Amino acid sequence: MAVAVEKGLSAPRQPSGEGAAEVANPVTDAPETKQGHVASDPRHGGGETVPKRRRRRGRRARRQEEDAGQPKQSAIAHPRKSSAGRSAADALYAALDLGTNNCRLLIARRSAEGFKVVDAYSRIVRLGEGLARTGALSDAAMTRAIEALKICADKMARRGVTRTWTIATAACRTASNSDAFIERVKRETGLSLEIVSTEDEARLAVAGCAPLLDPRCSSALVFDIGGGSTELIWLRMQDGETRSRPVIGDWISLPCGVVTLAEHHGGVDVPVDLYERMVAEVGERLAPFLMRVRGMDAGQGGFHLLGTSGTVTTIAGVHLGLERYDRTRVDGIWISPADVHRVTQSLLGMSYGERAAHPCVGGERADLVLAGCAIFEAIARAWPAERLRVADRGLREGILMSLIESDARRGRRRRRRRRRNAKRANDMAAQSAEVE
Repeated sequence: MAVAVEKGLSAPRQPSGEGAAEVANPVTDAPETKQGHVASDPRHGGGETVPKRRRRRGRRARRQEEDAGQPKQSAIAHPRKSSAGRSAADALYAALDLGTNNCRLLIARRSAEGFKVVDAYSRIVRLGEGLARTGALSDAAMTRAIEALKICADKMARRGVTRTWTIATAACRTASNSDAFIERVKRETGLSLEIVSTEDEARLAVAGCAPLLDPRCSSALVFDIGGGSTELIWLRMQDGETRSRPVIGDWISLPCGVVTLAEHHGGVDVPVDLYERMVAEVGERLAPFLMRVRGMDAGQGGFHLLGTSGTVTTIAGVHLGLERYDRTRVDGIWISPADVHRVTQSLLGMSYGERAAHPCVGGERADLVLAGCAIFEAIARAWPAERLRVADRGLREGILMSLIESDARRGRRRRRRRRRNAKRANDMAAQSAEVE
């Protein structure tokens, strides 16, 4: 779904450089013989061109003789089968998002519906651990991230990915040693990470979860609670035939996420008063944005919240009572504020060990989940809504759509250029005929 930009978010720079380059096909799709080749035939003194039919037969016979003793390898023996059209249809795209807390990868193929996922990977690496205190990425955090990135690079290589966009977000934006880390990643994994701006991050998050927006609503607030930052985007749905096309009215990136908030206030033992202090802190950061968008009329259709983050998916999993997290049951679910409040209160009533043992929280999120709940609580108090939609999707999906749409535009430009060239050639031929 396309996202129109009205205010705040400019169209991001298209992926470029090594991180977004097309990977060359190891099988060269070149003609087997050069055009204009003159074969030597002793019957004609070695200087005349062999008739076309006979030359084709000779080529085929030679190829059959050469292939007879070779193992059957269709990609190498028949490179012509990999035509341009088929390559475009079968192209694999990869979207990698290295955040403050998680490293996530999606590999997908373009489809009529947008794309079809063929492989996925996610690991909590806590790249931003200790960043708020020291201002730099720690050696242990960088090592954890690089180990996860090696797995991602291996998956992309084994799958034969042709188009990639690998991004890093809040932790790398703020760390003093992020340049050295990016160089180390390139050296040890071969991946070229691009540190995206907060506005690109917000736009990609919207693009990734836009299909879950309710077109019957006049507006929506999309929020992405990350490890080191939280993005909020106010969207308006256009009227008329393009009602389903969201327009970005305003946006903000708050310099607080689940990792930074938990490290500042604590996440292991979280009594109610500490939880309320976290909510109040986030509420103060939200106030300027709330004042800006307050004048934007929600319209008769009302509005809803759309959350894309580990926090909201965890809340949804706990709400559903899942014994094991199931994305197919969580992505797209609608939750009421009463449901969210009930889940939050139940998590507040648990000890750290009980949260760690919960199948939808786990040990890796047990000290972060209540910080995330506090961020969401502040958002819900600022924008009371009757409904929240949960999105287990976001940046990676937005990256994939950006790559696919970029290729589609490139294809349209090529077709227009071919049509122009063909028309120019026809016009020149017609002019030549008139002169003659």
